[in-house]
Amino acid sequence: QVQLVESGGGLVQPGGSLRLSCAASGTIFSINAMGWYRQAPGKQRELVATITSGGTTNYADSLKGRFTISRDNAKNMVYLQMNSLNSEDTAVYYCHADRTSRRYWGQGTQVTVSS
Repeated sequence: QVQLVESGGGLVQPGGSLRLSCAASGTIFSINAMGWYRQAPGKQRELVATITSGGTTNYADSLKGRFTISRDNAKNMVYLQMNSLNSEDTAVYYCHADRTSRRYWGQGTQVTVSS
């Protein structure tokens, strides 16, 4: 089992920045990809960004240039730097980790962009 705990969400004004963190624990060896999805009210969960253990990244096209994913394998952490936030970024952000063909999810952290 892999446990994931997200942190760093909150309320931010339009144009602001936030950095989300996700800590993995449990059976963490052989974790391959980690990343972030988000789900806005009334919408399906959508990809934000993923990163493999080797550092290969993948982003939702609409978020390239504003969001940056990074990973610290030694600390079993994945991060999401979010810049130039707008109201459309308001959502619950979920961390995931892929291990031996299974995807694990965190509980999510709320990001609200509002003035």
